Parts: sequence; structure tokens; C-alpha cells
Amino acid sequence: MRARSLDAGRFDGAIDAVRRSLAGIGEPLENAPSDLPEAILAATAEFGEKPGRMIARFADLPGSSLLWTQTGEHEFRLGKLQGPWRYDVSPEARRTGIHHVRPARWLVEAFDPSSTPEGVIEVFARGGRNLQRIHDEDAERISKLLWANGDRGGHVE
Repeated sequence: MRARSLDAGRFDGAIDAVRRSLAGIGEPLENAPSDLPEAILAATAEFGEKPGRMIARFADLPGSSLLWTQTGEHEFRLGKLQGPWRYDVSPEARRTGIHHVRPARWLVEAFDPSSTPEGVIEVFARGGRNLQRIHDEDAERISKLLWANGDRGGHVE
């Protein structure tokens, strides 16, 4: 979770989002939007079509979608979306550049590379800052198992 327009620390957005039980993407908009259509229009006007599409895609993800983030060089976190999109104007959002957020539950346990699905590691190794779908059946299957097993151990509140 890294904003393109703000060069915050590589893991700052993800660490903050996990701590606050959120998942999110950048970018900061000139004026805080009142709803999703306004956010998409503003992002498209300010940054181009791609950011507008990314916000729409993020907001449209099913509420039970599993997601991964990286909170350290060798630390991965598994979470699950829990609610709708909103625009975050908090000091944390301004510091990290992650303004388009959704509630998420994150497992308490962090995963090192040896316990993270290979397909997940490959996506993060590319170094992009975009929200990406992991097109790997093994990663999807293993993520579901890890969630089912890890959810018994609790999640970040």
C-alpha cells in the first residue's frame, strides 16, 4: 500500500493500514470527495484515467476478498476486506498518501517468505505500487487455508 505521488517509506502505508484495520490505495485528491463517483471523477481529472479505474476497481472488490500486503522486507500480512470504500482525511492518510480505504481484518500473525505463497512473493518482488490481482491458483488456495487457520488465532483489532 503505497501512494504514487508521495514518497513515504516503502512499508509505512501498509503498517499504518494494518494497525488501523484498513486496506487502501492512494492518491490524495485536491478536495475530499463526498462519495465514490466524485472520487473517481476527481482522480481521473487530477491524475488520468488509470487512477480513476483503480479506485473504482478497489471499491468494487467483494467485501470478503482476501488480500496481502507487505509490512517489512521479509514480512507479509494476510487480511480480508470487511466494508465499503471511503475517503480518509486523517493525519495518517496524509502522512502515507493512502486515502482510498476500506475496513479490513488482518491476521495477527505475520508471514515470512517461507510461509507466504510463492505467487504472492512474486507479485511483491515486481515492486509495483498498484493494487494487483494475484493470478495464481496455488496462492489463492493457500491464502484461503491460511486465513481459515489463522482466523482462529485472532485478528488485529
